[in-house]
Amino acid sequence: MAAAVPRRVERAVALLDVGPADRVLEIGCGGGVAVQLVCELLETGSITAVDRSATAVARALSRNAALVEEGRAALARIPFTAAELAAEGLSDRSFDKIFAVNVNLFWTGPARAELALAASLLAPGGALYAFYETPAGREQEVVEKATGAFEAAGFTTEVIRSAPVVAIVGRP
Repeated sequence: MAAAVPRRVERAVALLDVGPADRVLEIGCGGGVAVQLVCELLETGSITAVDRSATAVARALSRNAALVEEGRAALARIPFTAAELAAEGLSDRSFDKIFAVNVNLFWTGPARAELALAASLLAPGGALYAFYETPAGREQEVVEKATGAFEAAGFTTEVIRSAPVVAIVGRP
């Protein structure tokens, strides 16, 4: 039996508003819970998920083996860098939605290279979503730092609060 779905992941996937034909990329997929939820919303679309942790990707592959076999989901153990995506054959793809749940990268540093990479991978009209279930009392700090990083990289931003997560949505 699959593990329970954390509320933050349920809310994040709901806020993504996945369409049936969307091409989705998840950064930092962990155990693959969001992969499974996104696939439930797809008909002709697909999800690609990356994580730098071998343990996390092994769990995600185990959880989503049938979806991978059907070609609806693809998982890769790589960090989110241009070189690694190119080596995996993903750098020439485009995505309607790119998202990350509790990936600190976007608020703990400028993330210039990663934001530029995300912008290059987004299809016209696409968006980058960073979802956070923030530590008590730190939501405003996370929002300010993440929106600042997004805007410095040329994204327009929108902040959506939907307990227990806050979403920073960026469009190039």
